[in-house]
Amino acid sequence: MSALLATALASVLAITLLGAPQAPSDDPVDLTATSTNRPTPATHFKGYGFDQCLAPTQAKMDTWMESSPFLAVGIYISGASRACRSQPNLTATWVKNQLARGWQLLPITLGPQASCSTRYPKYGAAVDPKISANNANGYATARNQGRIEADRAVIASRALGIVQGSTLFYDLEAFDIGNATCKASAIRFLDSWTKRLHALGYKSGYYSSAGSGIKMVNDFKAKYPTTFTYPDTLWIARWDGAANTSVSSSYLAPTAWTPGRRIKQYQGGHNETWGGVTINIDRNFLELGAGMVPGREVHCGGVAVDLPAYATLKMPTASYKPPVASVKALQCLMAEFKAYTGKVNGSYDLTTRRAVYTWQRRRGFAASSTWGNRDWITLLSAGARPVLKYGSAGLYVRRVQRAMRVAMPSRNIQITGVYDATMAAHAGYYRRQVGVSSYNIVNTATWLKLQTGRY
Repeated sequence: MSALLATALASVLAITLLGAPQAPSDDPVDLTATSTNRPTPATHFKGYGFDQCLAPTQAKMDTWMESSPFLAVGIYISGASRACRSQPNLTATWVKNQLARGWQLLPITLGPQASCSTRYPKYGAAVDPKISANNANGYATARNQGRIEADRAVIASRALGIVQGSTLFYDLEAFDIGNATCKASAIRFLDSWTKRLHALGYKSGYYSSAGSGIKMVNDFKAKYPTTFTYPDTLWIARWDGAANTSVSSSYLAPTAWTPGRRIKQYQGGHNETWGGVTINIDRNFLELGAGMVPGREVHCGGVAVDLPAYATLKMPTASYKPPVASVKALQCLMAEFKAYTGKVNGSYDLTTRRAVYTWQRRRGFAASSTWGNRDWITLLSAGARPVLKYGSAGLYVRRVQRAMRVAMPSRNIQITGVYDATMAAHAGYYRRQVGVSSYNIVNTATWLKLQTGRY
């Protein structure tokens, strides 16, 4: 298996992932640079996900990105015991496309199952054997099985363009943890899986039911904290309908695998329809790393663009001077879009007004020296239009928050760069205000309303 791994890894070493889509030409170049490779899932993420055995078609994924609450998707990439051993849609191109569109991917392996499992093997012992319960040499056979499954998962990952640093999840379905031999062989299999993934540059994830496989690792870690190498992230199956990562302390200690190392599958298989597309899924909630991290954003060497209010600007007179902070924000943002070449000095002068006229005409508005709410909304929301929903964070969330602050001043929207439940409520309110269906995401239709100055 080691020779096979070396050959397979060498043959796909050149595969890389496509990063975020290139922004349109009017997007500020200095703010949109992203890495072309990123682990799956993201190091920091908090939000909703789904999993389905068969990777959905690209059309279904695109529709659900535009209309569903989900930003993460579980995909079965390897394992002889999985039901979806044929994955016609799952290719390196499919993976690249999902990452480019903003999906967080959860790669899953479903190979040998617990020796006491009553549901496996699915296809016969010769095809998908169980984890060996032979205790000779410290369950050497079970350990070897774990190492082999890790090798196979990495080969599959490399072929799909899933880079080092990604978390690969092993799916160990429910089993009787009261069976001592079954449990002993399972923990050694998982220990070997984790060690081998770490040696190959990947992180170890582990999916199981709260009352069996999760309780097993919790109990072993509490009693033998250094004897085994434990997974980096737990994916807990607990169908309690609660979109969080909490489970009973009888299964998992409250502080175990915290902070930011848990996923919970909180609802089992059921049909959901979004955008007219129905998929049978399990629902999940993810809390990874620090959660929603907006990152740092600097404009024009430190010009403030997050203002308490964006003032209407008019030609200066003897009795009226346009607010300097608002004018600087206008000049800075327009300069980033290469729509203004003057100084960022807070003066609403002729050069600034000429840039204003050009901006307005290009958006189909009548040129006016007055820069009002409609104009602010178009500028603050200008640029690329990625779908944003609960769990999103960063530059584009800030853009929406700035624009919606102007569009809905009474809601006192905070510019945090984090798309949390409060921001989701603001988005739903705005959509209703401009005549779009009320689901609380910022999709293409929402961006189009903002970028045409609707409020």
